[in-house]
Amino acid sequence: MSLAAPKLDDRHFQDIVDGAKKRIPYYIEEWTDHNVSDPGVTLIELFAWMTDNIIYRLNQVPDLHYVKFMEMLGMSLKEPVPAKALITFWLSAPQETQVPIPAGTEIASTQTETQPSIIFTTDESFVIRPPEWQAAIAYVVNEDNERQYQVHDVGRLGKGLENVNTFSATPQEGDAFYFGFRNDLSRHILGFALDCDPAGGAGIVPAQPPYVWEASTGSQDEPWAPCVLDDGEDTTKGLNLTGRIRLHLPQMGRFSVNKQNLYWVRVRLLHKDEYSARMRPYRNTPRLRQTAVSAWGGATFATHSQVIRKEILGQSDGSPGQSFQLQVTPILARRPEEMLLIQDGSATQVWKEVPNFANSTETDTHYTLDSVTGELRFGPAIRQPDGTMKRFGAIPPRGSNLIFQRYRYGGGLDGNVQANIINTLKTAIPFIARVMNRQPATGGLDAETLEAAKMRAPALLRSRDRAVTEADFEFLAHEALRNTGWGDYRVHCLQPLPSRESRIIPGQVYVLIIPHIQDPAQRLRPSAAQLELRQDDIFAYLENYLNERRLLTVRLDIRAPVYYWVSARVSVRAISGSNHAEVEALIMERLYRFLNPLIGGRDSKGWPFGRDLVISDLHQCLQAVPGVQFIRNVEMFITNAGEGPRGDPVETVDIVGHGVIASGIHEVVFS
Repeated sequence: MSLAAPKLDDRHFQDIVDGAKKRIPYYIEEWTDHNVSDPGVTLIELFAWMTDNIIYRLNQVPDLHYVKFMEMLGMSLKEPVPAKALITFWLSAPQETQVPIPAGTEIASTQTETQPSIIFTTDESFVIRPPEWQAAIAYVVNEDNERQYQVHDVGRLGKGLENVNTFSATPQEGDAFYFGFRNDLSRHILGFALDCDPAGGAGIVPAQPPYVWEASTGSQDEPWAPCVLDDGEDTTKGLNLTGRIRLHLPQMGRFSVNKQNLYWVRVRLLHKDEYSARMRPYRNTPRLRQTAVSAWGGATFATHSQVIRKEILGQSDGSPGQSFQLQVTPILARRPEEMLLIQDGSATQVWKEVPNFANSTETDTHYTLDSVTGELRFGPAIRQPDGTMKRFGAIPPRGSNLIFQRYRYGGGLDGNVQANIINTLKTAIPFIARVMNRQPATGGLDAETLEAAKMRAPALLRSRDRAVTEADFEFLAHEALRNTGWGDYRVHCLQPLPSRESRIIPGQVYVLIIPHIQDPAQRLRPSAAQLELRQDDIFAYLENYLNERRLLTVRLDIRAPVYYWVSARVSVRAISGSNHAEVEALIMERLYRFLNPLIGGRDSKGWPFGRDLVISDLHQCLQAVPGVQFIRNVEMFITNAGEGPRGDPVETVDIVGHGVIASGIHEVVFS
């Protein structure tokens, strides 16, 4: 049972007025006019209004004590988290020299009459490099039906002195043509100007050629990653005509092809099981007569932020506990290059930001900075029991200038914009024609509110920065993920009990993570790896963070849960005159929201881990859909990611303890 905190005084304005009026006959019998027009009643109401204000302030005392207690725990409101987006810069024309895009370049959305522009800033310097083409190799089947590499002369192919087969004479699945480069072209827009022999490449549908462009990643597990074709930039009709192809390359790495360790881009013939509906295979191979390769742009990451440089805070008066105020708030989490400088004459000293002064001595050049209010404070001096003064942190010399080298402000949910919204270059860069975010910006969170911090206080007091229980692991994982700007992920901790049958190691702890996505209510698209746990930065950081706080006997395993993909086929009878498309959309929306690992389940907090799915759950989910006369039948199927119903229908989907439900593609049938 929760503890009920009583109000210190529960009287309101009207209660005080009514109480005063009731006492009038006891003291002044001749006062009979108690209407609001009477001057005496007006004085009573004035007195009641002033008393009501005092009571209101009195009732704020518990909240004040709660906030002061949070400060004693070292709690502070968390700063906003900026959204992050991959920004593509297109060149006006290919350049023979490098085109640098400096760190701190500002790009923004279009400003309207009602909405200000949303400004993003590039995180690091990026250079658009001209490609250094070194190798051209075909991977084909020879006359003896054996695979081999055929090396072509890059110089002759670039001058139009060749007429080479792109694939085998009779194209086979897995044939490929490789373009090798000496320099790293990660996240570049690579353009191929191809002169193709119109006599080759017959048999295909020109609008859907049966090949894919891929780039080397340098990884042994997944050595090739698909390239994205620029909109409308394949005019070769499947390598049958003279035209151009522009590709958006992923992050690249060196790879060895025919004993040449280069950065590779290849065009590979698809296998039959990779074909889409209209694809047809080649009857004969396309032929290349001339090839030219150039860079048309590149992409770099940017965050929803703006930068303030060399802001002068003022001068030190030499006293302990001084505080100064930054001009723009709230500010984002600081980077290593964002620091305070103290200028004393010709000498400049770098000071260090700390969370508090508990461990600071009088020689430590420390300061604290509140991200939400922008208050910068130096260490205090506290009188000890023996009468001496103890300083916690050094004090800037009297008359020295305080300069904050650099800080960023921005962040928040406003930065989570859709694709193609960031389209304005605010920092002029030569040869850049246009910019665009080809994917949505994600990860933005508003600054923490006081009410949210109050909800966090009990968990912080319980865990005290160490992980013992399942709730401790979940709370600390949430804290780590939000502090680093990876977003509001769903975290679940599982501590299975050891047994002889399961062979679970004593002390084994599983931390299951479901990544946050932009619009979880829509159909999850596994082709974009929306639910996959990135095994790079997030894995290493979380593992180190939790390992520092776990018990020595705990074995920690961070992983993604097991996803059970489920599709439903719903047969319904619509109300006469209703729009079938609207009814189908409403049914789909309910199913995608209910069978969802992030916002699904009956409480809309994500499908519960380990909770089985039965057919009656779907019937309950689809009750009272507008426009539906009755539901004739509901069938449930176990499927694969991104697929519809397959196999035989089932009545129950059994879920393991580390599993959750996710939606495949549902079907609605009107009868």
